[in-house]
Amino acid sequence: MSDTILETEGLTKEFMGFVAVGDVSLKVRRGGIHGLIGPNGAGKTTCFNLLTKFLQPTRGRIQYDGRDITGMKPAEVARLGLVRSFQISAVFPHLTVLENVRVALQRERGGSFDFWRSDGLLKRYDDRARALLADVGLTGYETLPAGELPYGRKRALEIATTLAMEPQMMLLDEPTAGMTHEDVDRTVALVKRVAAGRTVLLVEHNLKVVSGLCDRITVLTRGRVLAEGDYQSVAKNPEVIAAYLGTEAHTVTEGVPV
Repeated sequence: MSDTILETEGLTKEFMGFVAVGDVSLKVRRGGIHGLIGPNGAGKTTCFNLLTKFLQPTRGRIQYDGRDITGMKPAEVARLGLVRSFQISAVFPHLTVLENVRVALQRERGGSFDFWRSDGLLKRYDDRARALLADVGLTGYETLPAGELPYGRKRALEIATTLAMEPQMMLLDEPTAGMTHEDVDRTVALVKRVAAGRTVLLVEHNLKVVSGLCDRITVLTRGRVLAEGDYQSVAKNPEVIAAYLGTEAHTVTEGVPV
């Protein structure tokens, strides 16, 4: 089994001549937490959309777990174990917390999702759903409509539904965006916990979160790879400092908002 679980070669996405992602070659090590960071407009979310096939690349190649997935559809790569979350909250607000996780667990039924069937048919998923909710700290919230969850807890629910897909690799798009300090600390602990036994690639603006979580970091700017390495080496890179702060007279420090 290769140490590299996800690899891109020359990954490029153009929109009417504008290069949103340009010639990105990325290697993500199996079993680690890899951060994808950069200033606003650097191409991070576009890169995520390419990796999970919500966008097709203009050119380049994507290989996941030894398989070329460049031409696959989002559902196909999800079934292979490459599953993502989104920047914007993606829960069913009028379903309960438990029902949200049950919907995700129904992936084993293929294309059949029993949204409106009787509870009796779906109760076989309850134990697994409750176990996933316990994993993300949502025990006691099972009967609450998901739309009524506090923001930080709602993001925890999204991670629970992502885990329900039994991913080998999770792609988390700004998991702590808009959170209070307390929620950020809770989410960092949660990501560390769920990363055990799987690979995580995350986009994150909070550099304190990045420094505390990530084994390796790739910095994008203007759609291209600017630097790569561990946090300490990347934070001292003059080009990275210039990209974030517009000057080489400062040092990138933990917690700098980007």
